[in-house]
Amino acid sequence: MNTKYIFVIGGVLSGVGKGVTAASIGRMFKNRNYNVSAIKIDPYINVDAGTMNPVEHGEVFVTDDGDETDQDLGNYERFLDTDIFSLNYMTTGRIYKSVIEKERSMFYKGKCVQVVPHIPLEVISRIKAAAEKAKAEIMIIEVGGTVGEYENILYLEAARMMKLDNPDDVLFVLVSYMPVPGHLGEMKTKPTQHAARALNNCGIQPDFIVARGREALDKPRREKLAFFCWLRSEDDVIAAPDVDSIYDIPALFESQKFPERLSKKMHFRLKSGRDVAWDNYVKKLKTANKKIKIAVVGKYFGAGQFTLADSYISVIEAAKHACVYNGAVPEMCWVDSEQFSAQGGPASGGEKTKNKNISILSEYDAIIVPGGFGERGVEGIIMAIKYARENKIPYLGLCYGMQLATIEFARNVLGLTKANTVEINPKTPDPIIHINPKQKENMSHNRYGGTMRLGAYDCVLTTGSQVQKLYGTKKISERHRHRYEFNNDYKERIEKAGLQFVGINPEQNLMEIIELKNHPYFVGSQFHPELKSRPLNPHPLFMGLVKAALKK
Repeated sequence: MNTKYIFVIGGVLSGVGKGVTAASIGRMFKNRNYNVSAIKIDPYINVDAGTMNPVEHGEVFVTDDGDETDQDLGNYERFLDTDIFSLNYMTTGRIYKSVIEKERSMFYKGKCVQVVPHIPLEVISRIKAAAEKAKAEIMIIEVGGTVGEYENILYLEAARMMKLDNPDDVLFVLVSYMPVPGHLGEMKTKPTQHAARALNNCGIQPDFIVARGREALDKPRREKLAFFCWLRSEDDVIAAPDVDSIYDIPALFESQKFPERLSKKMHFRLKSGRDVAWDNYVKKLKTANKKIKIAVVGKYFGAGQFTLADSYISVIEAAKHACVYNGAVPEMCWVDSEQFSAQGGPASGGEKTKNKNISILSEYDAIIVPGGFGERGVEGIIMAIKYARENKIPYLGLCYGMQLATIEFARNVLGLTKANTVEINPKTPDPIIHINPKQKENMSHNRYGGTMRLGAYDCVLTTGSQVQKLYGTKKISERHRHRYEFNNDYKERIEKAGLQFVGINPEQNLMEIIELKNHPYFVGSQFHPELKSRPLNPHPLFMGLVKAALKK
């Protein structure tokens, strides 16, 4: 069949759940053995997500081919159980950059290059190229932001043009919020009516409305939305109340026969037969009863009075995947490392400092230190790593968490009290973590966007190591996002003291994985294992952490 394109567009407010709606629609078709892929369009001028503040924008998700993208691509990969590539990610900056580069190289053969039609045409060409590369029978396209925003107009114009050319192959889903004002206690449809009208003003009629809200949609509101938003049937309004887990959403949509209605409107027969692996995962999720308390120690947690878990969404999901597989439920607790350093932790050295607050880590079954950048909160993180090492608490350090673990070990085991990373102290006498010449050159010329060590790199594991046993293989490939590396000048001394390097990149002899002797589980990886964890395929390093936590 021709590739079918489903555009998912937001109404009323951002963060309403477009990403998981798009991913869930894809999963329903994946369960029926369709080849499905997904695209995210971000309306930012940024060329990619790499230079965006994670507190404001959420996690930067890195693809196998090294693109720094929006966190929704992580949801696509987890739900669709497939790799998503850079071609599937668009920003306004990326689109304009491409059009300008084409104009400079005479691609347009002297034509007057205009915002319309050339920007929408570039968007369309990228959508079709991504579908062709993925051999997608169904391509889901999420348009970031909300309808009515000025910065989305050109993407909606591209969608309108695609619908005009192939009306049976293009369909629109509006995801809109249904508020229940506290003083009224009644669900209101008017904001969604306005969103639908704004979409009409762009030349697009939604085929379906996914009505998000705290509660399930009742029949009167369903009828009202269908009538005032010009839908053919009230069944074209899909109720999407809050659920316990985002992994419940495909089943919620299935119960309303959403796949059948989508296929009918796009004129293709739904395949018979259904893969139940996803359903089995959700059952395990609901029956898991062993609780594990996991402390996530780091920064990027707060904005005002709110905790922003989106900064580490892949870490959270990876922990969930491993826990569910082992019949456990994770209780993820955010521990701001600055509360430790603020109590008198050393600013730039390894002076011994007592801190009463650090003992709160004894309450946890496992500790994770995720990735990060910069000096803020680092001394508190090092104190937490020391506590995990000395008190035999299962520990997993990701990227910066691996680097800081080697620094902690050098300071407190080798006695190199001034050991540090040159990112924080360029003049440290013991640069345990340094920067390679290429990255140093990039930074000296202010080349930051897209210049880190990005994407998948090979890693060879030490036979017989704890990590190698978890992977069950000797050679792996994992995704990276960093500028700094372990300084191999200190490798021999650190290994003699008991901290082993059990994963090495063979091309550049870079240290990728550490493992501590005589500890239940003390592992750090230079790469980001959370980026490759899937509900149906939990990541080995998280599996090791969870199993050790359960034994504790």
